Amino acid sequence: MRHRRKNLLGMNMSRSKASSAKVGALARGAIKGAPTVRDVAALAGVSPMTVSRTMAGGLNVRPEVQDRVRDAVEKLGYRPNQSARNTRLRKPTGLIGIAVTNLDNPYYGRFALGVQKVASAHGRQIVVGSSGEDPALEEQLLREFAGRQLEGLILVPAGNGLNQGAVQQLGGIPLVLATRTVEGLEGDAVLVEDVAGAAAGTAALLEDGHRRIGFLGDVDGISTARRRFEGFRQALERAGAGFDPGHLAKVRDSEAAAEAVGRLLAGPHPPTAFFSANNRTTVGALRAICERRDRAAPGSRLPTPVPALASFDDVELADLLGVPLSVMSHDPRELGAAAADLLFERLAGTADGGPRLVQLPVTVRRF
Repeated sequence: MRHRRKNLLGMNMSRSKASSAKVGALARGAIKGAPTVRDVAALAGVSPMTVSRTMAGGLNVRPEVQDRVRDAVEKLGYRPNQSARNTRLRKPTGLIGIAVTNLDNPYYGRFALGVQKVASAHGRQIVVGSSGEDPALEEQLLREFAGRQLEGLILVPAGNGLNQGAVQQLGGIPLVLATRTVEGLEGDAVLVEDVAGAAAGTAALLEDGHRRIGFLGDVDGISTARRRFEGFRQALERAGAGFDPGHLAKVRDSEAAAEAVGRLLAGPHPPTAFFSANNRTTVGALRAICERRDRAAPGSRLPTPVPALASFDDVELADLLGVPLSVMSHDPRELGAAAADLLFERLAGTADGGPRLVQLPVTVRRF
C-alpha cells in the first residue's frame, strides 16, 4: 500500500513538473504552430472549458479569472477558430474571403458582386473586409480570416506593400490577388490592362491638342498607379510630348486630389488636362475643376478653357458633368468574377502549372 502511494505521489509530482514546464515554455513564447485553447488554459491556470466560457462572454466565470484568461490570450496571440466544428467534422466551411482597400468605394462593391455570383454558383458564401489601405489593419484582417478557416481568399493588397508575414499566417489558404500585385509574392492574379489602357486614355488627350498634362496617382505606394503612369509616359513619348515633373501629384484619395488640382491650376503654367489613376482621385479632380468653372461671374467665361480630364475607372453621371472627360472603362464585376474563377480552379485542382495572370481589356469612352 505504501509502495502504491509512493508511486502515485511520484506520478503527481511528474505531472506537476511537466505542467510547470509547459507553462514556462508558453510564457517564453516557445510554442510551435498556432496557440490552442489548451495552451491558453495552461498559461492562465484554468480549464479549457473556462477559456471557452470567457471567450463567449464570461458567464459564470469570476472576473479575476476572466482577467487571467484574457492576459493569456493576449500574450499568446490566440485567435478563436470560428469554424472549429466544421474542421472537427472535416467539412468545408463554405466561406470565401474578399479583402479590399476601401468599402466606401463603389468600385469594390461591384467587384464583390462579381465574386459573389461565381461563389454562389459553387455553393459558397462570401465574407468581406476592408484594410483601409493600412498594412497593419490588413495583417489583422488576414489573421481574422485565417481563424475563420476560409476555403480561399481574394485580396486587393493595401498600398505600400503587403507584409509577407501576413500571407504566411493564412496557412496555405488559396490566394488570388486582384487589381494589384505585390513584389516578391508569386500567385494567381487578375489585373486590368493598366499600361495599354493608360496609354490609350492619354492618347485621347493628346489628340485634342493637350501637351501640358498633369498626372494624379500614388506612384510610390500603389502598383496600379505605377503601371498606369508607365502607360501615360509611353503615350507622351510616342507623341514627342514632354512631361513636367512638377505636374505629378502623388495622391490616392479625393481630398488630396482636389487640393493638388487646385494648386496646379493656380500655378504660372497650369496643365490644360489631367490624367487620374483611379475613380477616387477623379472625384477630387472633378470637384476642383468644377469649382474653378463655377467661380466665373454669371454670363462670363474663364480666361482659359475648362481643363480636360482622363479617368481610369468609370465615373457615375459622366455625361452630365459638363467637363471634357475621357474614361478608361472596365467592369469591376468582370474582374471579381475572373478572380473567383481562378480561385475555384485552384480549389478544384484543375489549375495547371504555376502562378497565372489574367488581364482584362480597357475601353476608352469619351464624354
